[in-house]
Amino acid sequence: MSPTHSPLRGVLVAFAAYAVFAFSDASIKILHGAIPSYQVAFIGSIFGLVVLPVIKARDDSWLDIVQTSNRILWALRFVCGATGAIASIIAFTKLPMAEAFCLLFLLPSFVTILSVIFLKEDVRWQRWTAVVVGFIGVMIVLRPGFRELSAGHLAAAIGGLSAAVSIVILRAMGPAEKRISLYGAGLLGTLIVSGLLMLSDIAVPTPREWLFMASYGILGATGNVLLMTAARFAPANLVAPPQYSQMIWAIVFGYLIFDDTIDLPMAAGIVLIICSGLLTLARERKRGTPLPAAVVSVDNQAPVSATAELAEANFDGVEHPAE
Repeated sequence: MSPTHSPLRGVLVAFAAYAVFAFSDASIKILHGAIPSYQVAFIGSIFGLVVLPVIKARDDSWLDIVQTSNRILWALRFVCGATGAIASIIAFTKLPMAEAFCLLFLLPSFVTILSVIFLKEDVRWQRWTAVVVGFIGVMIVLRPGFRELSAGHLAAAIGGLSAAVSIVILRAMGPAEKRISLYGAGLLGTLIVSGLLMLSDIAVPTPREWLFMASYGILGATGNVLLMTAARFAPANLVAPPQYSQMIWAIVFGYLIFDDTIDLPMAAGIVLIICSGLLTLARERKRGTPLPAAVVSVDNQAPVSATAELAEANFDGVEHPAE
């Protein structure tokens, strides 16, 4: 086995990446909304710049960050990057971590629906079943009519939908689009939009708040690099499922740090959502759709979006044989 194809190593690195992302998410929640979400997103996008040298191919120029074969889709990814980053930060600020992940894990279902509408994909009953199961799980977790829903729930749904739109854009643009351009669109979107929003209301962080914002940004960037490394070692279909280990971290952090509790209906809903996502990933593996080389998520609070892209194509753009 070549050193560039070690499935066990890739899976272990993927687990480490999602653990790092979970700690990044926890850093945001610890702030308790003391810093505006767009200011936190701006700090995160600054740290996202450190990933650019890793993404840049030898024959790429730095101007390729803003060059594209389809300006409209590039601009849409620009908007989705900013929207997803800010929305997911709001979600993790206002919701228990496990509940926020429940809604963000609807991403595969959103991708399926959007692919049918905009890409005219032929989706068979297995994937529709996964979509239905996922939404049933969300209804069990949220229990509308029996509990009050908040802006955090809406933000989490918007975060997942924004990431789904980004993935559909990747499919529409095809494998010819450069990875640095795709990543740059989301990064610049978050940097510019959140930077402009900051101008009207800039909070002065305390040393403690700086510590956790730095933790958020540094860990998010580290998680992205680890995720790309995992995709070098293992097939994408093996790198994707460990994303659901984040739910374990969310439950642990919620119990130990944030005094969150999970009742039986929520636990049942979480199981259904995870099953829905795994079923969708299993079906996606068989489609063989040509896509761009994997692009990590510029939104450190929604690493599931990175995973979904990795589930479609490997970091080096070469399909590895299924294990």
